[in-house]
Amino acid sequence: MTTTALPAQTAAPTRRRFTVDEFYAMAEAGILAEDERVELLNGEIFAMAPMGAAHADINDLFDDFFKSSLRGRARVPVQGPLRVDDTTLLFPDIAVLRLRSDYRRHLPEPGDVLLLIEVSDSSLRRDREAKLPLYAAADLPEVWIANVPACQMEAFSDPVDGVYQSRRIVPADGQISPIAFPEVVLTVGDFLFE
Repeated sequence: MTTTALPAQTAAPTRRRFTVDEFYAMAEAGILAEDERVELLNGEIFAMAPMGAAHADINDLFDDFFKSSLRGRARVPVQGPLRVDDTTLLFPDIAVLRLRSDYRRHLPEPGDVLLLIEVSDSSLRRDREAKLPLYAAADLPEVWIANVPACQMEAFSDPVDGVYQSRRIVPADGQISPIAFPEVVLTVGDFLFE
């Protein structure tokens, strides 16, 4: 009986993290399909859940409301790219951005964000546990999570050392305004109820 020597222990596999520039290069090379919904979080590529009818409708309602309320005072992209840092590129549902003349040449960055909204139905856990800490670490002044199953708005503000110090829950019959535009008032149920 012969014995076979086992191969030497190999190093444990490591994750290959990507930068935002590499992420765009992969898209340009066709590695990422044009219609593929993906985000880059801390260098890792994650598939986004397909958007259902309720999510799409709520996005449209927010889009119409903020674009008409803030015309000439802010930019309001829907699922546009936000370069959080060199390894994180997210596509928030709604962003209210400072007016700037060079968005065509430079992606929005944290300093451009006045308010960010994530519409959360199937993505609630990921939005709270993965994205919210990234937004706080990037010092985004205000983030709303539209909690569709609970029909409430979760509003986060005052980031300090990567943690939001203020968290408010606004029920369906409650009203909320962006900190940057306190005169713009919306009733939560108008957006989250069927």
